[in-house]
Amino acid sequence: MTVLSPHEWEAELGQQVRALRLRQNIDQRQLADRAGVALNAVKHLETGKGATVRSLVKVLRALNKVEWLRALAPAVSISPVQMLKAKAPRRRASNKTNKKKPS
Repeated sequence: MTVLSPHEWEAELGQQVRALRLRQNIDQRQLADRAGVALNAVKHLETGKGATVRSLVKVLRALNKVEWLRALAPAVSISPVQMLKAKAPRRRASNKTNKKKPS
């Protein structure tokens, strides 16, 4: 798996937002109006030149892609590995054999 730099992530996300916008057949100005952000915010987001998280959230909501936000910040849960580490160590049963006492 390739690890992307922050700049590469911005560019990738921008391309995806642009593709969504085009699929919905709206221009950048319409998206900006629907999202309640400046036209430049949409342009910067789509070109990967930086945008605020607030602008990203507003744009994704306007594009009906709120599930993307849930994927970015999934609910925190305890991992199975953490649960195993937190368990008390297993104890072995004691050996209760009937040994005869020497007479």
